[in-house]
Amino acid sequence: QRTMAAAALEPWRAAAPRRRRSAARRPRTRPAAAAAGDPEADPEVDDGVVLRRVREAREDLRVSDFWSSALETINTCLKKHLEQLDAPVGALSEAIGSLHLDSSPDDSGVAPGSIPGETLVPGTGGWKCVCYGVGNFATCAIARSQLAFLLLFLEKCQIPRSHCWVYDPLFSQLEIAVLTTLGVTVLGENEEGKRSVRGQPTVFYMLHCGTALYNNLLWSNWSADALSKMVIIGNSFRGLEERLLTKILQKNYAYVAKVLEGLEEQAFPQTAQYSDGFNDTSVHWFPVQKLKAAPHDTWSREEPDYRDCEDLEIIRNQAGASATG
Repeated sequence: QRTMAAAALEPWRAAAPRRRRSAARRPRTRPAAAAAGDPEADPEVDDGVVLRRVREAREDLRVSDFWSSALETINTCLKKHLEQLDAPVGALSEAIGSLHLDSSPDDSGVAPGSIPGETLVPGTGGWKCVCYGVGNFATCAIARSQLAFLLLFLEKCQIPRSHCWVYDPLFSQLEIAVLTTLGVTVLGENEEGKRSVRGQPTVFYMLHCGTALYNNLLWSNWSADALSKMVIIGNSFRGLEERLLTKILQKNYAYVAKVLEGLEEQAFPQTAQYSDGFNDTSVHWFPVQKLKAAPHDTWSREEPDYRDCEDLEIIRNQAGASATG
């Protein structure tokens, strides 16, 4: 039986590490780390408690200066992105036009018997969202704020939660149950970022993920048509260019290197309260005019091979890991 209604309100505090573990980065001592952070080892933590904490984090974020500033950034980028799509944008355009609004319905009081995944405003049914690497939100306040951001983003853009797919190889069974209750779809397989948009406009929400995950995503959508339908909210690609040696970027993450001339990005605002969860984060989109101006040989496509790549920073699926050693 759920204890959400009976659970006493408890203040949550930011976790000590500056960045939470997730699919973004391979844990160095995974068994010990997993045991230490296993929410199911604590009998006081159940799905009702975690749901309440997620909703508290959502409300704290909603009334913050960071959220209103981030909305302005997203609003600017998505409007520019939508201008290049041939398909009518309809209700989504109206939703984006209202992103600056401060008010937002609260789903913390979902009535018994209702469907938790139903959106609070009608969705267009045409857009999708994919989230990789949000981390262990049951135990980490930083990951919880990132999940709260995702939920608010879906609501503001009128993207039904049923059109959002989420994955992190470190999710516990408790976290999977909570996400299912929230109405998003938890992927059952580690895709390593290799997901095609299949002709549908898609937002990829992937904060603090390993560079290989972005590289795999670009490879899976390596055409002007597919890239022009993508928006990526994640690590600054310009930041990656600055931090990595050019030869390393071109050898190990060729698709990130090649797409730099064909993208636009705008950085998230920075505030002290949410600096740990959203630092080095940008909104990226790919103007079709820039993509079509690329030389023809830009679009040659070969699956990435990371066998000689040090510090890969992603967790491979078992099949991929066994195949590449």
